[in-house]
Amino acid sequence: MVSMTPSSLHGWPLRRAGWLVALTSALVLGAALLSQYVGGLHPCVLCLYQRWPYVATILLGLAAGVIGRRDPRLAGGLLVLAGLAFLTGGGIAAFHVGVEQGWWQGTSSCGGATGGAGPASLADLKAQILAAPVVRCDDVAWSLLGISMAGYNFLVSLALSAFSLWAGTTSLKERA
Repeated sequence: MVSMTPSSLHGWPLRRAGWLVALTSALVLGAALLSQYVGGLHPCVLCLYQRWPYVATILLGLAAGVIGRRDPRLAGGLLVLAGLAFLTGGGIAAFHVGVEQGWWQGTSSCGGATGGAGPASLADLKAQILAAPVVRCDDVAWSLLGISMAGYNFLVSLALSAFSLWAGTTSLKERA
């Protein structure tokens, strides 16, 4: 029989759930960065938006992992927040899939934003425009089995959200 300690989820340590959230988020974000910098797949603005929830969940998972033994209730709350962040990322990914499929229009910046502080002169603006890769949100740069990277991100985000919400709410219920 599995003993229930103050920092366990039906025998699975709460801290391990936090570390797993942080690790899987780092792996997904690392894969996106590798595809950009090694694979040459330049991200559109929606791809960049999809990365931010992973940054948040890395931090939330690390915090839950560190404080899981000392304050299991707070760690459970942090995992619930991570689950909500994953849901947010899944929503952005679902929106991106809809743009890729032509179900709706993308944001006004989906045509290839230049970003930055802005050019100092007209010549600088021209050089910036000519040098910047134009990445449209409705172009699928990579797919596997007919599913784009945004589609896979949607599926991964939902799975990680379900796990984080389960771990967080289970922890909170055990301490109630």
